[in-house]
Amino acid sequence: MKIKALPAHERPREKLIAKGVDNLTDIELLAILLRTGRAGKSALDIAESILSKYSKKRILDVTLGDLRAIKGIDAGKACTLLAAFEFTKRAMGAHKNGRPIIQSVEDALAQLHDIRSHKKEHFVALYLNDRNELIHREDVSVGTVNASIVHPRDVFAPALEHNATAAIVAHNHSSGSSEPSPEDYDVTGRLKEAGKLFGIQFLYHLILTKDEYSTVRQNP
Repeated sequence: MKIKALPAHERPREKLIAKGVDNLTDIELLAILLRTGRAGKSALDIAESILSKYSKKRILDVTLGDLRAIKGIDAGKACTLLAAFEFTKRAMGAHKNGRPIIQSVEDALAQLHDIRSHKKEHFVALYLNDRNELIHREDVSVGTVNASIVHPRDVFAPALEHNATAAIVAHNHSSGSSEPSPEDYDVTGRLKEAGKLFGIQFLYHLILTKDEYSTVRQNP
C-alpha cells in the first residue's frame, strides 16, 4: 500500500508533525529519509527490508554498494542515507569543541569504521587527552601486524608529540576473523610495557573485521 493511501495520522511525516519525532518507529524514521518507494513497494516496505537485513548497530557501517544492492535504493537514496548515517556517527562522538569523546569501546569503533573492510591490515592509533577527547589519529602501518613492523616508538612518538595521556590501538583482520593471533598478544604486551615507561595509559587493542570485533587486553 502506498503511503498516500494510509490515513493521515499513520503517514510518517504527518505523524512526526503531530506527535513528535520520538513517537516514530525505526521503520517510519527510515522511510522519511527514503521519501519514495518503487513499483509495488512503499518507502515503509523498503525501510522494513533494510532493517531486516541490517541491525541498528550495523546499519551505520553499510556501504554504497550494500545499499544499491537493495531493490528500490537508487544512487540518490543511497547518498541520502549514507550522509545521514555519517552525520549520526559524527554527532554521537561530538563534544562542544568538536572533538569526539572516547569513553567506551563503541566510541572508539565509531572512529575506526573505515578500516574494517581493507584488504591489507591497517594498524591505527587513537590518542586521548585527560578529558577522553580524541586529539589525534595516527595510521601507524599497513601490512601484516607483528612485533617487528609495529614498534612501540611508532605508536608513542605521536602520543608524546600531541601531549596525549592515553592511547588506543586497532587493526583490521582481512581474514574475516577477529580472533587475536599470538602476534597480536605480543604487540599488545609490548605496547603496555612501553606505555608505562612513557607515562601514557595504554587502554586496549581492538581487532576489527567487517562484521565483528574483539578486544585484546592481556596475554591469554
